Amino acid sequence: MTELATMDFHPQPRPGEAKPWAFPAPERGTLDNGLTVLRCHRPGQQVVAVEVLLDAPLDAEPAGLDGVATIMARAFSEGTDKHSAEEFAAELERAGATLDAHADHPGVRLSLEVPASRLAKGLGLLADALRAPAFAASEVERLVRNRLDEIPHELANPSRRAAKELSKELFPATSRMSRPRQGTEETVEKIDEAAVRAFYDRHVRPATATVVVVGDLTGADLDALLGDTLGAWTGTPGEPRPVPPVTADDTGRVVIVDRPGAVQTQLLIGRIGPDRHDRVWPAQVLGTYCLGGTLTSRLDRVLREEKGYTYGVRSFGQVLRSAPDGTGAAMLAISGSVDTPNSGPALDDLWKVLRTVAADGLTDAERDVAVQNLVGVAPLKYETAAAVASTLADQVEQHLPDDFQATLYQQLAATGTVEATAAVVNAFPVDRLVTVLVGDASQIKAPVEALGIGEVTVVAAE
Repeated sequence: MTELATMDFHPQPRPGEAKPWAFPAPERGTLDNGLTVLRCHRPGQQVVAVEVLLDAPLDAEPAGLDGVATIMARAFSEGTDKHSAEEFAAELERAGATLDAHADHPGVRLSLEVPASRLAKGLGLLADALRAPAFAASEVERLVRNRLDEIPHELANPSRRAAKELSKELFPATSRMSRPRQGTEETVEKIDEAAVRAFYDRHVRPATATVVVVGDLTGADLDALLGDTLGAWTGTPGEPRPVPPVTADDTGRVVIVDRPGAVQTQLLIGRIGPDRHDRVWPAQVLGTYCLGGTLTSRLDRVLREEKGYTYGVRSFGQVLRSAPDGTGAAMLAISGSVDTPNSGPALDDLWKVLRTVAADGLTDAERDVAVQNLVGVAPLKYETAAAVASTLADQVEQHLPDDFQATLYQQLAATGTVEATAAVVNAFPVDRLVTVLVGDASQIKAPVEALGIGEVTVVAAE
C-alpha cells in the first residue's frame, strides 16, 4: 500500500494590530516675502505635491472680461523670462514634473507634482512661472482661441449645460456666480495679453499667497529650497479685498433646456446652504451621503434598483466660497439622468423619496454605512501626497483651521441618525428647490407640470 505524502503548509497570515489614523497636521511658516508656507512630511511619498493659492477670485475679474483669470492661470505654464513656452514644457518634462492651474470663485490655484529628488528643479520652475510669466501675446491669443473652441462643446454637454442654467437661475445677474466660471464667447474673445498682465499685476503677489508642500522631505532643506526659489518672488503687500456675500433665490421652480429629440433627460436640482464653518456641516455631509452619496443610498435604491429609471443619481454639497463670518455658501444638489419617457415618473419618485425622509427619517443602518464609507476609507483616500496637499489647500482657501479635516472625521463618527436626518431635510426642502432639466421639452413638459413642484419654464438650448 502506497503511503500518502504529507505536506507542510505555511502558517496562515494573521492581521496585525490596527493603527490609529488621523489626517496629517501641517507645519506653518512664512517666507521673508510674506508667502505663507504649509509643509507636511509624508515618509515614503517620493512624488512631492505643491499647491499655490493666489488671492485672485473670479469676482475680481474686470467687467466684461469673465474668463481672464482662467486664461492667466493657463498662461503660467506658457513661458517665463528665462524660457519660451516650448522650453518651459521641456524643462518640466526633464524634471519629471507636471504643472496645472485653474481659476475658481475663491481664487487661482497652481498644482505641481515632482519627484522628491528633483524638488529643487520643480520649485525653481514654479517660482519662475509666478515671478515672471511671459504672457506672450501669441500664447495668450492661442489660449483664447482654445477656450473659445471649448465653449460649444460645453454647451453640447447636458450636465455642463444644466450647471450653467442652474447658476443663472439661482444667483442674481449682478453676481459673478451667475455666469460661467471660465467666461462666455462674448467675454473671452475680448481678452488679450494686456488684460491678462493687468489682472496679474493687480492680484498676484506673495504676501497674499500660500504654498502647500507635501511629500517625503527626508534630507531636503526645505527652508533653503523655498528661500532660493519662491522666496525670490517679490511684490507689493496688497490690501484685503471686500468679499460680497453669497445670495440666491431658491423659490421652487423648474427650467427645461429644450433639446428636441433627446433620448435622455439630464436633471440637476439645487439650492445653496451652509458652508464648512457652520456647525451643521458634519451632519449635512452624513445626511447627504445617506440620501445619494453611493450606490447603496436611498435615491439609487429607489430610482435605479427598484424602478430602473437611471444608472445612478447623486446628491452632494460643493463649497462655492467659504467665510467665517457666515457670508459663504455651498451648492447643495442632486444630479443624474433618466430616459425621456420616464422623466416625469422619475422626478415624482425623487420627490417621494425626499418627502419620505422628511416624514420617517433615515435609518440607523443607512447612517452606519455612511459613516463606514466616509470615515473608514479615509486613510485610502489620502494615500497620495497630492490628495493631502489638495485638502490642505482647500482648508486655507476656505479660511478653516489646519485641523479641520481631522476634526471632521471625529464629528462624522459621532453624528447620530436624528442629526443627519434633520440636516438633510433642511438641505433639500421639497418646496425650495430649483430644478433644471435638459431634454426634449415636447415630451417632458406636461408630465413635469402635473407634478406641481413649481412653475415650469422652457428655454432654448442655444
